[in-house]
Amino acid sequence: MSDRVSPLRILVAAAGLAFAALSSPAHAFADDDARKAILDLRQQLQQQNDQNVRARLQLADQIQSLQTQIQQLQNQLELATRQPAAGNKPAGGGNPGDTGSATANDPQEQSAYDGAIDLYRKGQYKDAAESLTAFVALYPNSQLVPSAQFYLGSSRYAQKDFKGAIEQLNNMVQKSPDNARSPDALLVVAGSQIELNNRAGAKATLQRIVKDYPTSPAATTAKSRLQLLQ
Repeated sequence: MSDRVSPLRILVAAAGLAFAALSSPAHAFADDDARKAILDLRQQLQQQNDQNVRARLQLADQIQSLQTQIQQLQNQLELATRQPAAGNKPAGGGNPGDTGSATANDPQEQSAYDGAIDLYRKGQYKDAAESLTAFVALYPNSQLVPSAQFYLGSSRYAQKDFKGAIEQLNNMVQKSPDNARSPDALLVVAGSQIELNNRAGAKATLQRIVKDYPTSPAATTAKSRLQLLQ
């Protein structure tokens, strides 16, 4: 048999090399496509998980807990503001840290506050926010300012101004940390952070409630919300 390689074998070998050269980039492209598909799928799953968690929090957190507590605060506020007017409680009486029990010595000041709160109770949140802002500006040293700030932040939350609500209520808590409404203000802050998809911030706020106000009803609510954020 001759040692000379036949043209057929040369042709077959060349075809094999050409096929390998063509198939390698295709294989590489296939790997890139697969990796991209996996990354896209992971991102979609993460987004879906975040949306599911957010939906659960909105249902269990905002509807059940936040609205119930705000309604309770409204009822307490109505009783607190009407009792002194009827002469059942001296002006400025009660726990100094509880602005729901505080009243104004100036009838005009009290009337301005009551009018703003009445707008809030009626669900007129834009008008309530404007009236509460005016009240705080006119009576910066009033005992009712922390309570007015709480409802101002809550009005902004109700209008879906979540960043404004966070700023307002954090400012209220910073200035009046011992106020009876401070832990509830932080609950609204956490709710606003959830709406902004800031889960880390919401967890930190809820943990702060549990740490700083462990005996408050808000702490119990905060614990249940933290479980939903796990």
